[in-house]
Amino acid sequence: MSQTDAATAPSSGPAPDSAVSVRNVSKNYGPVEALKNLSLEFPRGELTSLLGPSGCGKTTLLKIIAGLLQPSAGEIVIDGNTVTAPGPDRAFVFQDFALLPWASVIRNVAFGLELRGVARSEREAIAEKYIANVGLSGFENSYPHQLSGGMRQRVGLARALSVDAQVLLLDEPFSAVDEQNRRKFQEDLLELVRNENKTFIFVTHSIEEAVYVSDQIAILLPRPSRVSEIIRPSGFRNKGIENIRRDPEYLDIVDEIWASLRSYAE
Repeated sequence: MSQTDAATAPSSGPAPDSAVSVRNVSKNYGPVEALKNLSLEFPRGELTSLLGPSGCGKTTLLKIIAGLLQPSAGEIVIDGNTVTAPGPDRAFVFQDFALLPWASVIRNVAFGLELRGVARSEREAIAEKYIANVGLSGFENSYPHQLSGGMRQRVGLARALSVDAQVLLLDEPFSAVDEQNRRKFQEDLLELVRNENKTFIFVTHSIEEAVYVSDQIAILLPRPSRVSEIIRPSGFRNKGIENIRRDPEYLDIVDEIWASLRSYAE
């Protein structure tokens, strides 16, 4: 699928404005160019997936947006402000969960609010809400070592949601769970995108996952990375999450992305 084809795919309405703008960003690690003059817009209230071959800079770009890495050139702009460091407008969901092993589920989920000085009663009430939203009611007083990998990932997602950041950055959040839980998480993620009115930036290696969960897919080229294509799946979005994987448009987009990425497969 060409960028032109993708851009003219049927849409249910006008594209929203951008919450995050990546403007001519480059990133060098010594002599290695990871990103080169990369520009990309992330529509407000939507989920955009970053998809591409291993080592193409997806996580590097995510960390630059988070303010965890500084670009060698270019800038990240969020709601008119240039990113120079981590901030409360962004929350990061790490691939390896990054939970506090000595803290209970509710303490982990409320930890960002605790750092902000929110009173205990208020932060625990907020944490309980998001613990329930990710399906972990009853586990508030459990500890990470008592949870499955999938449950720990839910804790990480609830923690990101609880700080009420407008941009959620997810670095392969489902890669460490089994296929059944991964599918359930994908369905839950679609519900969160629909209900939370936040902007999600999602890194994945799975073509099927990207097409299933995304309003927009940005395909990145191998190092030095830049955007190859922008795809906006639209025809199956209102047909119910249980029908997406059988929809002809879904299947066609998966096949077309695989055709464009096949030559980069190791």
